[in-house]
Amino acid sequence: MGTWGEVGQELLNRPRKDGKLDYDGVRRDYLGELFQYTKRSIILYETAGFSPPPGVSPNDISIAVQPDIQAFMEVVHGLPKNKPIDLIIHSPGGTVEAAEAIVKYLRGRFSHIRVIVPIAAMSAATMIALAADEIVMGTHSQLGPIDPQVTINTFEGPRTSPVAAVRQQFEEACEDFSKHPSHTAAWDPIIRSMAPALLQTCEKAEELSKTIVSQWLVKYMFTNRRDRSDAARQVADALSDYSSFMSHARPLAPEQLRELGLNITNLEDDQQLQDLVLSVHHAVSHTMYHAGVVKIVENHQGKIYLVIHQPMT
Repeated sequence: MGTWGEVGQELLNRPRKDGKLDYDGVRRDYLGELFQYTKRSIILYETAGFSPPPGVSPNDISIAVQPDIQAFMEVVHGLPKNKPIDLIIHSPGGTVEAAEAIVKYLRGRFSHIRVIVPIAAMSAATMIALAADEIVMGTHSQLGPIDPQVTINTFEGPRTSPVAAVRQQFEEACEDFSKHPSHTAAWDPIIRSMAPALLQTCEKAEELSKTIVSQWLVKYMFTNRRDRSDAARQVADALSDYSSFMSHARPLAPEQLRELGLNITNLEDDQQLQDLVLSVHHAVSHTMYHAGVVKIVENHQGKIYLVIHQPMT
């Protein structure tokens, strides 16, 4: 396996003709080796969202309709249609709407999707993984809860909170009002930050994420199960349960996901696959760390869409 350090040494040992490190060449070599081993088309989607550089736009490191649909269109072009594909994904998430658009596009093109999680696919990235036929994870890999988040403009600036927490706080406020009318002044700043339609927005956001995940599970991963509808809804409800997880960033390990009935394959079961997948991920990490790249969408044929962070001077 090309560990992070070994990939770094390889970069130093094979510079380009201009003397610069050949990040693209090393990464693409590993992608090519992975394709030669699996014989499945490969799309890589990774962002620097877990350790973003200062000043980077949130849209550049999250799953977003723009530029992600354009990026996927770029790398899907030329890949065999209605053939199996591997999607390597490492992302802290993004919007539910973007995840839905990406899944709709990919599932309309490919007959079988295997999602490979080298480290972490959280939130909306978890939702994309749940639209796969199979998820491959290492013992160190993680998915996350899919409870949606909402951004509220407060007196201190924008704050992002789980929609379930917003609804719970409003219910607590109403209950406190009924028992202690004198507490109104204390609750006033919080209630005023809630737009008139916010509670309905929160309710619909919760239902949307659970509904589309349930539909994907029924159609793909659970398609051969007799109880697929009930099983899919139970998984969606479990992964949306904010009161249980208490944190949107709570890591979910492979064994927890298997207990829910998800089709999780151990990356360690195939040593060569593990070595190649992690080598690709380490090569991506070097590209991001040293070249200012914050998002890479790339296929095994070398087609690529990059987002590069250029700090303001």
